[in-house]
Amino acid sequence: MDSNRHLISVPKDFSKTPGTRYIKQGPCSGEKFRTSCLIPALEKYDLLIVDLDGTAGYGSSFIDEAFGGLIRREGFNAEDLLRRIKIKSDEEIELIADVKKAFRDARPN
Repeated sequence: MDSNRHLISVPKDFSKTPGTRYIKQGPCSGEKFRTSCLIPALEKYDLLIVDLDGTAGYGSSFIDEAFGGLIRREGFNAEDLLRRIKIKSDEEIELIADVKKAFRDARPN
């Protein structure tokens, strides 16, 4: 694992219009963001900075599936994710708390 930190900018690295929960519901889903951006970065880097600014906005289902899905579906634990993923959002500061809540509320399947 690379000890460097890595920045993921949602509008630059994924989509300016993040969408629904599941891939079957649309191409810019939380599930797709988790599998194509978050998991590969977590496998390679110790610290991720996820910049949520610059999009059309986020539904709660996108946030829950992208971030809570790391625990429910991928086997990560909340404490590790809270340490390794830092959320940046100057446009919608409440999103930082929403992601932390998704981590804390998720239970492994």
